[in-house]
Amino acid sequence: SQAAKMKLKHNINPILLQFINFVVLVYSLVTYIPWYILSGIKLSNSQSFSCSVRLEHQRAALSYGMPCFQGKSRSCSPCSSSICGTLQPVSNSLLGPLCQLLDTYFLSISYQAEVAAESCEVKCVILGKYTWLSYEDVYIKAVNFGNGLAVLGQQPKTNIAIFCETRAEWMIAAQACFMCNYQLVTLYATLGGPAIVHGLNETEVTTIITSKELMQTKLKEIVSQVPLLRHIITVDGKPTTWSEFPKGVIVHTMASVQAMGAKADTGNKPPSRPVPSDIAVIMYTSGSTGIPKGVMISHCNIIAGITGMAERIPNLGEKDIYIGYLPLAHVLELSAELVCLSHGCRIGYSSPQTLADQSSKIKKGSKGDVTTLKPTLMAAVPEIMDRIYKNVMNKVNEMTSFQRNLFILAYNYKMEQISKGYTTPLCDSLIFRKVRMLLGGKIRVLLCGGAPLSAATQRFMNICFCCPVGQGYGLTESAGAGTITEVWDYTTGRVGAPLVCCEIKLMNWEEGGYYNTDKPYPRGEILIGGQNVTVGYYKNEARTRKDFTVDENGQRWLHTGDIGEFHHDGCLKIIDRKKDLVKLQAGEYVSLGKVEAALKNLPLVDNICAYASSFHSYVIGFVVPNQKELAELARKKGFKGTWEEICNSPEMEKEVLKVLAEAAMAANLEKFEIPVKIRLSPDPWTPETGLVTDAFKLKRKELTAFYQTDIDRMYGKNVK
Repeated sequence: SQAAKMKLKHNINPILLQFINFVVLVYSLVTYIPWYILSGIKLSNSQSFSCSVRLEHQRAALSYGMPCFQGKSRSCSPCSSSICGTLQPVSNSLLGPLCQLLDTYFLSISYQAEVAAESCEVKCVILGKYTWLSYEDVYIKAVNFGNGLAVLGQQPKTNIAIFCETRAEWMIAAQACFMCNYQLVTLYATLGGPAIVHGLNETEVTTIITSKELMQTKLKEIVSQVPLLRHIITVDGKPTTWSEFPKGVIVHTMASVQAMGAKADTGNKPPSRPVPSDIAVIMYTSGSTGIPKGVMISHCNIIAGITGMAERIPNLGEKDIYIGYLPLAHVLELSAELVCLSHGCRIGYSSPQTLADQSSKIKKGSKGDVTTLKPTLMAAVPEIMDRIYKNVMNKVNEMTSFQRNLFILAYNYKMEQISKGYTTPLCDSLIFRKVRMLLGGKIRVLLCGGAPLSAATQRFMNICFCCPVGQGYGLTESAGAGTITEVWDYTTGRVGAPLVCCEIKLMNWEEGGYYNTDKPYPRGEILIGGQNVTVGYYKNEARTRKDFTVDENGQRWLHTGDIGEFHHDGCLKIIDRKKDLVKLQAGEYVSLGKVEAALKNLPLVDNICAYASSFHSYVIGFVVPNQKELAELARKKGFKGTWEEICNSPEMEKEVLKVLAEAAMAANLEKFEIPVKIRLSPDPWTPETGLVTDAFKLKRKELTAFYQTDIDRMYGKNVK
């Protein structure tokens, strides 16, 4: 079974192992009766619920004809459903009167006392306690900021850009724009200069909201290329090192704009309220396939999307704390925070560099943000979860033989128990408590999105962090919504059933050999339809017509380019991507994503990109090796040299290839799918390098250009 394949291997004496198994059996028998008395009825009720949910998904599928699946209790009527509306009443109701009824808090800022540390390659900090703002505080700040923007000349239904790191001020500015019907243009803080210029000029913004650091490091270089820009608003004070602004550009602080808004006379002017069809956000993608595209997301799209997402997270409320650290310019983070906002949760802000105690900007011995905040809700991308998985497993391998075998036994035992639907409180408190504390110790729901999560990593997070790990599937073009797994669904590799805001169907893709009549599971390109499907691409009608269609019933469908299969219970599994499929010279099709998924969880591999060409008969790859693991392998093979020399060594390339080939065969890859040659990269791929997106998705076009010389070498071309 799949669970058996994911079990960890131990080296315990067989006789001792039999004795341990006997003790576990006795323990299970002794605890079963009180467990059944206390929770047996509750379990049967939850099982009945899960069955009814599955049957609802099945009935929806049958009513639309396979393989189209629909979320529960969903209306298909266009934009007249109760789940359709605008963000303005959400902002007003939750940020205004509600704060007087609920003594809850919304946003947080951690004051940083910066400390120089010799052990850090970058400037490290010691962080203080979180300082909270009430909903009422945030509401007043947002209203004043919106009024202040109007004083600066911002008109309803006109564009205003935000180019800023994830922080409390980002969300305050966004709420101000939602309430005043300004169209918020979002840009990733890690985008390169040309992409920033493209987004700002295409949307013709006159005002941009940013931070001191980004203004000095990125905007300073390109602001002269944005001729319509008139106002720059910094959220954290004016910079001290840049005084020469282009003529006609005025720099304001967020506080000064809020002060203007507080003094503004708005009594005689009726406020401009958005309607559901108005554009709320123009969200520029991360550019994984080329120049970033601006996706137009309406108020209706966002309300529908967060309604669907919230339905899959039980018991959301003011007792929950969410930690925000992913880019708010990414639809996953923005949607997650709006879900929390709509249910009165608290949000504490962080960054990947200060998230955990071991993060790069945290001084050794001091606490990271998760330890201080102790969140109950968290969203993550697979890259971050894979890092946690590898780091913990490296620590396990460094344990004594007794400790390591104890951890493995507990791990395998809990895997068996959760596959049967049981909990393991003793293992959770004695064995996995220390691991769970890596994320603060209070996480009750962990949601993963942005890219597929490997089954091994998902099961590891389930076991060691003692909470459901849900996978979600959605795109910027679907307002982030599509599917999310139910919290009681502990299966791996699937992304759940459609949300209540949408329906999903599969369309034949003959070139790839995927058909919605395939057995046992229908397969094909995933199409998402519903009120969460966005308006289209900003000033790009040709691409909009290509990716969006409308059927005879007026239903709008998004063609995702992803390949999926539906299981009998209505849950979706992502199995391929059209753009990742390459036809080799001999006619075989290779899924690059499949090859990467099979190899990226190796301890030796930090990241990998597979590459294939229709003019050649084999696959090659670029690998970012784990420095510690590769250095150890080099030591065993007697190879000495610097890190760059090790990575550039043909001998070490061959040794790594052997490890990759063994893992590929164990993952049942076909012979033609296994990389024949590789290039070891001494430098990691980060969003700053431009080789991966902010969600750490591979930018294949940029990677191909970056490694073109190596590609030519590996395919035997003459390289000058």
